[in-house]
Amino acid sequence: MKHEGMPRIILVPYPAQGHVTPLLQLASSFHVHGLQPLVVLPDFIYGRIVSKIGAASGGVVFVSLPSGLGPDEPKDFFNIGYAMEHHMPSHFEDVLLSHGNDGRVVCVVVDLLASWAIDVARRCGIPAAGFWPAMVATYHLIRAIPDLIRIGLISEHGTPLQKGLVRFLPRQPMLNPHELPWLVGNSASAKLRFAFWLRTLQRSRSMKWLLVNSFPKGAAVGDDEDDDDDISTLQHLPIFRIGPLIRPSKTSPTLWEEDRSCLEWLNEQPGSSVIYVSFGSWVKPIGDEKINQLALGLEATQRPFLWVLAPVWRAGLPTGYLDRVKDRCMVAYWVPQKEVLAHEAVGCYLTHCGWNSTMEAIQAQKRLLCYPVSGDQFVNCRYIVKVWGIGEEIGGGTQHDVEEGVRRLMEGGGDMQRRVEELKERVMGEEASNGATSRLIAFLDVLHNRKVFV
Repeated sequence: MKHEGMPRIILVPYPAQGHVTPLLQLASSFHVHGLQPLVVLPDFIYGRIVSKIGAASGGVVFVSLPSGLGPDEPKDFFNIGYAMEHHMPSHFEDVLLSHGNDGRVVCVVVDLLASWAIDVARRCGIPAAGFWPAMVATYHLIRAIPDLIRIGLISEHGTPLQKGLVRFLPRQPMLNPHELPWLVGNSASAKLRFAFWLRTLQRSRSMKWLLVNSFPKGAAVGDDEDDDDDISTLQHLPIFRIGPLIRPSKTSPTLWEEDRSCLEWLNEQPGSSVIYVSFGSWVKPIGDEKINQLALGLEATQRPFLWVLAPVWRAGLPTGYLDRVKDRCMVAYWVPQKEVLAHEAVGCYLTHCGWNSTMEAIQAQKRLLCYPVSGDQFVNCRYIVKVWGIGEEIGGGTQHDVEEGVRRLMEGGGDMQRRVEELKERVMGEEASNGATSRLIAFLDVLHNRKVFV
């Protein structure tokens, strides 16, 4: 498809793997439906993306945005946040002006964790749509922050004011107060993250639509059954459920090099015997002691396991551990996760419950052993365990907890396996996929009807 004369749509992801992946899938879908997508990436991940797939691939064009972060500076939440607030907006405005001076930019789609771009789009007179890369239930929890403050469930700084299990929203599973999405790290860190969400909510008031990478209403029991339809309206904001965005795409590169030798190792293992362990990029917050207990628990199972664990995070492993377990385990820096989960040797997935990982596990029909760490992972875990019944949660994370969790999942998960197979069909079968496509087209029809493009 030629780009010349095509209407453009600009997409701005938050620069982390779990955010870039679904937004690139969305960009590819836009191209299929006649738009030229431009994905704006900060310079520190742009090079890694284009080195794998090129600056233009599958109809998606990538644009580098100066971040002001040097190559040796940590790319953590707070440094990235500073760059997004103080350095990137002026450069993004230049991008919008240069690419939009012919009137062909019809919309800017902004990951809500990159809400700074909403303000830039507004200043440039271009309508903005928000993009929520996670489960819609977590979005409703974030959106409810003002109400949670008003009714006394949290303080004005986001601190929980209740003890024990709390149902923060109707029709949602109960959470422990420390499991709220903004309570990451120490109290000072949590306070800053809460301020981040308040700022995001404020900016979101000017966006016109919200695209959500979540299941259609009713497809997954318990997921916001209060919505009236698949294209719902929340406080005059149309919400389009266009997920799950996990379809194969040439524009879905990882930010790290994959160790594909793990697939050869899996070929040598018996069917449904392997424990696959991966925490995405969130393994470090577990800490060395919990890595130690996790390692001992995996060893005690006497089962083969594939563990995604970067060398820099291996300090917590017991002395001599890798030599002891080398005959029945493989430890890798990064792996092609979809292919690993689809492999017949994998029997279960020990996961942090990130949303992309959860959907990939459902797609591969694998049961989940849940070890949530922070953010939206606790909400996802509650749905996995309490609502959908497709996984178990590791309790305190001790060696015994890990060993027992694996045993329960691998030896007695027949009903659980049936439920994950049924869930896959409901949320990713032909009917569900056709529905997601129709809602994406409905969003494009809204742009057409507003005469944003012709």
